[in-house]
Amino acid sequence: MKILLVDDEPMQRELLAGFLSNQGYQTLQAEHGEQALALFEHEPISIVLLDQRMPGLSGEEVLARMKARNPHLRAIMITAYGSVETAVSVLKLGADDFLEKPIDLSALLDRLQRIEQDLAIEQDVDAVFQPQGDGSVAPPLPIDLIAESPAMRDVLSLARRIASSEFNVLIHGETGTGKEVIARLIHALSPRAEAPFVELNCAAIPENLFESELFGHEKGAFTGAAKQHRGRFELAAGGVLFLDEVGELVLPLQAKLLRALQEKRISRVGSEQDIAVDGRVIAATNRDLRAEIAAGHFREDLYFRLNVLELELPPLRRRREDIPALIEHFIARHGGRSARLAPETLDRLIKYDYPGNIRELEHLLQRMLTLARGPVLRPTDLPPEVREPSKRATGPLQERLDAMERELLRAALERSDWVQTQAANELGVSERVLRYKMNKLGLQRPTR
Repeated sequence: MKILLVDDEPMQRELLAGFLSNQGYQTLQAEHGEQALALFEHEPISIVLLDQRMPGLSGEEVLARMKARNPHLRAIMITAYGSVETAVSVLKLGADDFLEKPIDLSALLDRLQRIEQDLAIEQDVDAVFQPQGDGSVAPPLPIDLIAESPAMRDVLSLARRIASSEFNVLIHGETGTGKEVIARLIHALSPRAEAPFVELNCAAIPENLFESELFGHEKGAFTGAAKQHRGRFELAAGGVLFLDEVGELVLPLQAKLLRALQEKRISRVGSEQDIAVDGRVIAATNRDLRAEIAAGHFREDLYFRLNVLELELPPLRRRREDIPALIEHFIARHGGRSARLAPETLDRLIKYDYPGNIRELEHLLQRMLTLARGPVLRPTDLPPEVREPSKRATGPLQERLDAMERELLRAALERSDWVQTQAANELGVSERVLRYKMNKLGLQRPTR
């Protein structure tokens, strides 16, 4: 990762370059704005550290020109005149942060590490949806993914990295958050993608049939066993066995699953012959398994066998930026392409907390599409629990944060003559996220 240092003071540049080099960063230096822009044209620069006041072009002018060429450039402004006005000014231009002179090097390192983490997440998410690095086009994912919120982009980044390994995975999440979707994503991105993805809902199989479903049985092993049956472990050979709601397993069955995971061998019910299995196990649960262990309901050794890699799915109330896109997706899926939401309806849907998460949102839209009397879905089409908006956090701090965000968005929209695509690129967000924030903050193009 290359960092461009732009400062007219040689001592300052050398100090920063030496410090960053010791931290493992590669740096380039420019003593004025014109030199910085020339380097920017020819070098793959990820982050720029800019002195705000320099002879010739100012830091603001340099950043504006760089952002015009690469809206995704990350920047930190260095200033000797720190104030709220300065912060608003540089953030409007697209800087990620600003630091005052003399620079606190530990604070600088903290900012850079956060930016570096953000960039890595962006690269992971891009890799999920875009062509492969060798130029070949990735096959379409067998699932629908909407991840414009920071919380879900973190999930996709982690899922991509998990996919490359062979270790077992445990996915936590409330009911309806899409645990199976993420399990399928991990499989689709993994070297096992061409092999089977076999699922088993541990809560849906009666206890007396579970062992047969998981391990299989021989003909005549019990009453009704008219022929040999291959279990899910065998069917998942070379691929993935997805155990949904694994927290519902009773202790005797947990012991048998543990043995299969430890020894990578199973035996069908009614057989004494062992069968080697090599399926990767992805398990999912909406239970707090640590609490279940403490209560004596779940084996700790099984927990650690399953939980080699862990992934936590956020509830829908923690990824509200995704709600408008999810609404569009479900309306299209359920035959309501001509339907549209009144602004007040969208506002209430965004503010609702969704105890049932994505599944509840989908069912809610199915209900509205079925019962609405016209193409416009109005607040009166919502069920009573959604119709009344939930109380939103208020107070002086929230009001100040909203005011600053509103000002940043308005400035970007005005610079782009309210062209949302251009403003979204400048802000480094998707158009859907921009529209969500405009609706949330009451931003509309002024009438002329």
